[in-house]
Parts: sequence; structure tokens; C-alpha cells
Amino acid sequence: MPSLSDRLKALGVKIGAQDLPPLRPTNPNTIEKVLGGQPFETPFGETFVVDASYPAEHRHGLRSLLSSAPLNGLAIWADDERIREYSPRTFAFLDTETTGLSGGTGTYAFLIGAARFEGDHFHLAQFFMRDPSEEPAQLAALEQFLAPCNALVTFNGKAFDLPLLRTRYLAHGLENPFSSQSHIDLLHLSRRLWRDRLPSRTLGNIEVQILGTARSGDDIPGWQIPQIYFDYLRSGDATQMKNVFYHNAMDVISLAALLHHTSALLADPLHEQIDHAEDIISLGKLFEDLGDIEMAAQLYLRGLELELPEANFLEAILRMAMIYKRREEWESAIELWEKAAIRRKLDAYIELAKAYEHRMKDIQSALQWTTAAMVLLDEGEFSLYEKRSWKFELEHRLARLQSKIV
Repeated sequence: MPSLSDRLKALGVKIGAQDLPPLRPTNPNTIEKVLGGQPFETPFGETFVVDASYPAEHRHGLRSLLSSAPLNGLAIWADDERIREYSPRTFAFLDTETTGLSGGTGTYAFLIGAARFEGDHFHLAQFFMRDPSEEPAQLAALEQFLAPCNALVTFNGKAFDLPLLRTRYLAHGLENPFSSQSHIDLLHLSRRLWRDRLPSRTLGNIEVQILGTARSGDDIPGWQIPQIYFDYLRSGDATQMKNVFYHNAMDVISLAALLHHTSALLADPLHEQIDHAEDIISLGKLFEDLGDIEMAAQLYLRGLELELPEANFLEAILRMAMIYKRREEWESAIELWEKAAIRRKLDAYIELAKAYEHRMKDIQSALQWTTAAMVLLDEGEFSLYEKRSWKFELEHRLARLQSKIV
């Protein structure tokens, strides 16, 4: 009777290892070798973490990582009174690197950089998925790291990072760890502070233009990062991942320095070192929107003493004039509206007509400004909608004024 071995051979099944193809050699540039991190064990298995530590007083450009400024202004901006009572030492800083920008259920945060203060040091931990199967462990490790913190600081985290991470936690049946934490998204604050001066408010550009620092040649453009991760998954070669980790680390460190900088601006907006006119006017607009009209007025007046681009100058004098109007300081308001009228600002013409008619009781001047506004409306570059709406109001005002003269 033929043996089992003989029957397997007859079926074409090869016995032994001599005819098997050799195993592919493991890529020598593993993530462990390139980054020097270590595995981190969780109830969901293992993930990979790279740790770094910086002194809390480490300077990233103009600012140290640990803020010493009061947080009252940030609390008002974020509409979260809890922030006022927190110590900056209880803040966590977070940034993700993802497989895409859509943020849908198929998008992974393969690298999550998070940092917190521990004693006199700033502990940066980067949680990395060597394989997508490690995601539950990565998320569990992140939750454990963030647990001691009261508030989270991000840059566009409100629209992107946090919704994405909530989706990933939900996908694995895990509790969302961000639901009870305060959140400060510095992207929105940066846009308010520097959109008039900086054409680009990316974190990298803010580092250069505002914080006064620049990244090394190890940095990499963000748009290249997803493809580098996909290449790593295919080849196991982590050589370029070193640049991705550097990019992520600089983002997180910059968040800490930027929090320090913005909290200092809001705590003392009249500080003599804030000498850029556009920034001063932007601070004025921010404080006005937050309801601090007195501070806004001081900032507008200070900014108007400096050289401003024409558009910023016009906006500042019109805003300051409206503050004078609310205070019923009509002579000061009229002076500013006349400066704007010289620059053919229709709003100023109309405000002057109102002020002279109702407050100064000078019907002739009110008539002159109304007539001038109608001429400007015909000659200026206004939309059809603007012309129709303003023309109706001005014709009505003109008729009323003419009746008063008669």
C-alpha cells in the first residue's frame, strides 16, 4: 500500500523545505531602528511610541513652551470659563498625521503627536501605527497619556483632528476621551489675529513670521506625508518616516509656543513690544467682538498713530468712529468720518449726513453729504443690489432734508 508521502507526491504536493522559495529579507531600516522608539503594551495589544523631553523653559523662537501669561483672554475667546482657572501645566497639545484629508471613516490617524507638562519638562509622545491592526492599541495609549490633562490645544482640531479621532474611537467601540476636556483651537484665533498681515496662516508660516523660528531641512511638506506612510506599509522601509515624525513633533512644539504667544497678546494687548500696526488693529477688532469696547478703542487709536495699509486704515477709523458714536462723542466721530469720506467711503458719507441732521442740527451740511453720497453711488463701483438699496434710502433722506429747508 502506498504511503501517505507517496500519495501526496502523486497529487503534486512537495514534501520538505528544499523546494520552497527563500524568505524575503526583512528591510533593515525598520521603524524601531530609524526612530529609536519602543513598543507600548495596552489591553488591546502593542503600539509603537517615540518619546522626547524638553525643558519647560525651552524656547521655540520668541516664546518658551510653558506659558506664564494669564488665561482670561483665552477663556473668553474659547467661551469656556473653565480655562480661566486652569494652569497651563495641565494643557495637552495634539496634532495628527493622517492617510488623507477627507476625514471620513476610511481615514486613519497613523501618527498622533501629543505632549503634556510633567514637572519641569515637556513630554512629547508620538503614537504610531506600524500596521493598521495596531489602531485600537494606539488609541488606548493616547487616551492614557491625555487622562491627567484638563484642556486640549490643537491647530484646526475643531474641524479635523478631533472629529477624525472621535470616529476612530467609535469604530472600535471605545469611549471618546475628548468629550469632557476644554479645547482651544489656535487656527481660528491665528486667523483673527494675522489674516490682515499674513497671506498664509499655516502653522509653519506662523512659526517663521510670528514666533521667529524656522524648521530644519528634515521637515517635509504635509501633502507628501500620506504617500510616505503608504510606501512604508508596502516596503517596511522607515527611512522617510523620520521626516514625518520631525514634521509632527515641530507641529506639537509650535502649539505650545503659540499658546504662550497668543495668551500673552490677549493678556496685555497694549504691551509696547506689540508694534505692528496691522496686528494692533486686529487685536482691536477681536476685543470689540468680545465685548471689551474700551480696550478696542485704545487699540484702534494706537494703531491709527502708526503707518497702516489703506484698507486697514479705513476699517480702523470707521470702527473707532462708531465707538465715538456710541459714546455720543459726535465731534470726534465726525472728524474720523470726514477722513474716511476723503477716501470716498460711502458709509462715512451716510454717517455724516445722519450726524449733521439728527445730532448737530445742521440741515444744510446734512443735505450736502446726502447729495455727495448719491453722486458717489452713481460714479462708484457698487453692485446692482447695493445701488438699489442705498439709492432708496438716500432719495428718502434727500426728500426729508429738502422739506426741512423749505
